Amino acid sequence: MTERLIRFDKEAVEAETAAPDKEKVRSGRPSNKTWNFEDDGNGLYAGIWESTAGEWDVDYTEWEFFHILEGVSVLTEEGGEPVKLTAGDSFVIRPGFKGRWRVVEPTKKHYVVKM
Repeated sequence: MTERLIRFDKEAVEAETAAPDKEKVRSGRPSNKTWNFEDDGNGLYAGIWESTAGEWDVDYTEWEFFHILEGVSVLTEEGGEPVKLTAGDSFVIRPGFKGRWRVVEPTKKHYVVKM
């Protein structure tokens, strides 16, 4: 590989484990793993994220492009209709999005985030 071409290889990066803040969790006991392959030091991140079932509040201050690799989730913007996310779906979330992320079946996605 070159310095300008990054392969999403989970064997090459140690996963970070986390969970949504307890006060944001609405149901379940979700836990997340993140393999961050890109961190340019200027607010650009890219990698793989996966989560177990649960629901929590989200409040995006950044841009995010994501592509669902597996699983089923539902993303609901405040005052909006639920949007079902399944394998093959791709979306961009704009800064200012507030709502809830519900993982129905363990979900894995590729992501690119720009702060």
